[in-house]
Amino acid sequence: MAKRDSFLLRLNPATMDALRRWSEDEFRSMNSQIEMVLHRALKDAGRSSEKCDPNSELPKSVEDPSA
Repeated sequence: MAKRDSFLLRLNPATMDALRRWSEDEFRSMNSQIEMVLHRALKDAGRSSEKCDPNSELPKSVEDPSA
């Protein structure tokens, strides 16, 4: 697995709670959920590449359960 950078992320309690519930609903860690949300936002904005995709090594069914 590629080296990953780490940093502190401060969120307001309501955002943190919503993110926690969402990640639990999708059986992801909060870290994985945040990466997925950020990747989708970058992709939607046209600022992403395949090497940025945190799930690029996963099968499509695991990457996006709705697919």
